[in-house]
Amino acid sequence: MSSAMPFAAAGTLLSEVTAAVEAAGRTLRDRCTPYARGVSANGIVDEIHANDDAALAVLREPLLRARPGSGWVEDELEGGPLPAGEWWVVDPVEGNINHVHAMAEWAVTATLVRDDRPVLTVVHLPLTGDTYTAVAGGGARLDGRPLKVSAKTDLGAALVGTGQARPGEDKDTHRRIGESVTAMLDGALVTRVSVPATMQLIHVAAGRMDAFWQFSDVRSGLVSGALLVSEAGGAVTDLTGEPWRAGSRDFLAAAPGIHAAALGVLSPIA
Repeated sequence: MSSAMPFAAAGTLLSEVTAAVEAAGRTLRDRCTPYARGVSANGIVDEIHANDDAALAVLREPLLRARPGSGWVEDELEGGPLPAGEWWVVDPVEGNINHVHAMAEWAVTATLVRDDRPVLTVVHLPLTGDTYTAVAGGGARLDGRPLKVSAKTDLGAALVGTGQARPGEDKDTHRRIGESVTAMLDGALVTRVSVPATMQLIHVAAGRMDAFWQFSDVRSGLVSGALLVSEAGGAVTDLTGEPWRAGSRDFLAAAPGIHAAALGVLSPIA
């Protein structure tokens, strides 16, 4: 782990965070239904909040206890830089909309952010049992096995993806998403558009996908994947090519062999 956390302490913390995230996953798995829940927008939002409340009841206390003095980000859709110090950025149901609609693409994530940089993360997929972990400077793993990003060097052979960060994005963000998808349909082999971000970023970290970008600074959807990808050997920047930090206007995580080409396609979309 980066500055000031001994290896043994990082290992202990990672075990405690993993236990809490997997416990929340069991709670959410029990809430799964074989049918979509909610018909109206308000009904869907109520279901989403109920899922969040159930998971947070399991997550919050153990995480704060595991790292005394750490802060807690209350709004999972919040963006921008964080105050100095350590903060838990948690998405109790990353891909909650999918859970509510009886789809499988959702996870539980918990990330410790220090001075705007993710330093430890756990992403658990309750329906498969997969657990992705990363510690800054210590590598990224899937169920204990090291992860490595794709070795591709040709964007024309790449599987890439993007998606919206939240409902109700502003029109300029919608425009940028649309223009970027059109550009990547020409530039890459295959382009995916789906939610949530983390479910695409774990594929980038594991070398199954080659790049993911997003026009947003919603922290909870990016911090876990940013650390997993960077610790698996990937490049994580904004669309000017500068290192990504919480609060950056946009986001690109890619295999190093195609990062420059992807940046060349996306950076002109202002």
